[in-house]
Amino acid sequence: MKYETRLIWVLTVTFGFVFLDRNAANFLMPFIADDLHFNNSQIGLVASALSFTWALAAFLGGAYSDRTGNRKTLLLVAVVAFSLCSFASGLAVSFVTLFSTRLLMGLAEGPILPVAQSLVAIESTAARRGHNMGVMQNFGSNLLGSFVAPLLLIAVASTYNWRWAFYLSGVPGLIMAVLIARFVRRPVAPPTSARTAAPLAEKRMGYAEMLWHRNMWLCMLMAIFMVAWMVLGWAFLPLFYTKVRQIGNGQMSVLMSVLGLSAAFFSFVVPALSDRFGRRPVIVIFNFIGLGVPLAALYFQGSLFMLGVLIFLGWSASGTFPLFMGTVPSETIPARYVATSLGMVVGLGEILGGVGAPAIAGRAADHYGLQAPLIIMACCAIVGTVLALFLRETAPIHLQRNSR
Repeated sequence: MKYETRLIWVLTVTFGFVFLDRNAANFLMPFIADDLHFNNSQIGLVASALSFTWALAAFLGGAYSDRTGNRKTLLLVAVVAFSLCSFASGLAVSFVTLFSTRLLMGLAEGPILPVAQSLVAIESTAARRGHNMGVMQNFGSNLLGSFVAPLLLIAVASTYNWRWAFYLSGVPGLIMAVLIARFVRRPVAPPTSARTAAPLAEKRMGYAEMLWHRNMWLCMLMAIFMVAWMVLGWAFLPLFYTKVRQIGNGQMSVLMSVLGLSAAFFSFVVPALSDRFGRRPVIVIFNFIGLGVPLAALYFQGSLFMLGVLIFLGWSASGTFPLFMGTVPSETIPARYVATSLGMVVGLGEILGGVGAPAIAGRAADHYGLQAPLIIMACCAIVGTVLALFLRETAPIHLQRNSR
């Protein structure tokens, strides 16, 4: 239990700094777009670039780590690489150079989530798996990547310039690489049956065989729409606040930080509720609540404080991501293929949701205004809710009750 807790917190903080780097371009985009003269289509393409290579790297990195078992080394290389890519983003002088550095950033960051989640799944007891995987994926990424990041990076950009914000965001990853080398150990054996929800399979399982499981393709489809929901929020809410609602950069940074505060809080609440009440009902309810974010931004006309409260509640849908991206696949597919199954879900979600949605939404914004991305965001939350209705329950406590 001591190592389990230590592992979770090292990986949680590491993934937090991954997301600080990932989100930096979104939060800094009002400064970058003015300086480098981007249009909305180019803004969408910058967001898509990282998602595209993140998807490929997540899929390939997850499969490689399962095949070789070399999870720790891959994790270390990826963490150092994404830190260097953050420094490179600060050197961009045009759309092409920033687009290229974000492509490289995605390649570096992509393997981190499936590899880290596979380590957590291996080391977690069955009763705490949903909680542990939820905290690892959501707590640090949102506390650091969505709450601290806009406050810190926008302040640095306003005081100095946006380039210094990129340089600053690359430093913590190098520190976390040292901690990973010191405190994360290589898994020496597959998890015991007491730690798995699905029995271990010794035979090789192909991708087509994985897709025979209904939960797998449902999770992949859900990832497409819910990743789109999240990426559109990150990419277009700052612009919508400043250009449509005429909110200042300081107030915008506070409203964007609410996303991180919400996701950090609900990273404990949502997975813990799923451990107790089941994965499916919790995912259904909170995906639907996610509809509140675009609706509040578009139509609520009250105080900024109340707008922040509504956004806080609506962003609780982010708490379902570790469930359909990690926990449900890990409880559906044999444990030796955890990173591969996670890579499939994360990869498809990123490449279609994270790449396609910002590009489409950017063109829609150029033609119909910045309201269009938020309308697309609302539609994604609705589809994610409907898909969750068809999941098969995998929570160990519910499976035990049904077997009695």
